Amino acid sequence: MGQGRIVIVAGETSGDNLAAGLIGALKARRPALEFEGIAGPAMLAAGCRPWAGSERLAVMGLFEVLAHLPRLYRLRREVLARARALAPLAYIGVDAPEFNLGIAARLHAEGIRTVQYVSPQVWAWRQGRVRTMAATLDLVLCLLPFEEQFYDGAGLTASFVGHPLADRVPLEPDRAAARARLRLSADVEVVALLPGSRRGEVRRLADDFLGAAAWLAARRPGVRFVAPMANAAARALFAARLAAYPGLEVQLTDGQSETALTAADCVLVTSGTATLETLLCKRPMVVAYRASWATVTVVRLFKLMKAPFFAQPNLLAGRRVVPELLQEEVTPERLGAELLAWLDDPARSAAAAAEFRRIHEQLRRGASERAAEAVLALIDRQGADGAR
Repeated sequence: MGQGRIVIVAGETSGDNLAAGLIGALKARRPALEFEGIAGPAMLAAGCRPWAGSERLAVMGLFEVLAHLPRLYRLRREVLARARALAPLAYIGVDAPEFNLGIAARLHAEGIRTVQYVSPQVWAWRQGRVRTMAATLDLVLCLLPFEEQFYDGAGLTASFVGHPLADRVPLEPDRAAARARLRLSADVEVVALLPGSRRGEVRRLADDFLGAAAWLAARRPGVRFVAPMANAAARALFAARLAAYPGLEVQLTDGQSETALTAADCVLVTSGTATLETLLCKRPMVVAYRASWATVTVVRLFKLMKAPFFAQPNLLAGRRVVPELLQEEVTPERLGAELLAWLDDPARSAAAAAEFRRIHEQLRRGASERAAEAVLALIDRQGADGAR
């Protein structure tokens, strides 16, 4: 086995941040450990040697991925070959399950310990994957509390570690400070727009989000809009669409999502990690998602979706706390009306914030540290097994 080396592969921004936290926690316990793999800027800063950039895995959807398959297969072959040559202490796939689980299966068969950090949404759809995962993974690190229970009886070790975002975001948001940083007055109504980090997401949702903002501005004079952009590509796409709305003013920021969310009165957000960050900032939200027609047709035809909700806040609450709109429901008028309903009902917003506080406390567990301890226990057990 590669002495002191771990291969870690993360997809896009959220995976990059999760992996960086794990790398930092592992190095704090075992400074001699070295890390290589597919890495984003946060992982690079944490000391990971990059084989490729994590943005190369930022693809999702059943059919949206088809155009990228040749490139992804080439990248998978490259990662597999390099990991085999390195023979690391462990292979850690961070999110990106469609990419990581295939590599894990092959490495596991060759005696390399395999970890998946972030459970695939097997509780929501394609539940048969659990059997395959049990045969190819040594450990799943779960971010959400109900995920660990899902693996009970499947023959797969799963550990709920909490969510690093819950550790980072304060329990009590400082709205005054956030508004000061964005130069927003204390008495103005603010709506945050988060159309996603992937190019496909932004292309599919930008006009609906901007149309909703224009709809709301016409009925709520004086409302301000702020849109934190996840990356340069998302900003370029969103800014290009914003130009088609000459009377609409939207303050674009590079990053600063937590600041924008904390400053906002309510939020329009695409489904994904950003909904969890919105929850942690205790902001009422409207969650929207739009996939390709082909993907949604297959999911509906074969009844692949098993969960009652797709928005993380509703899944974590176990009930519908926030509106979640899918496909044809996503229109500027509907989105705008749902935002207006939040602005018109402070008591409803306060009740949502109280529920979000409860969930925040549940997820605040020292996730990176717990994940690091679980990985080291696996590696140490492997070493003990090999010494016998």
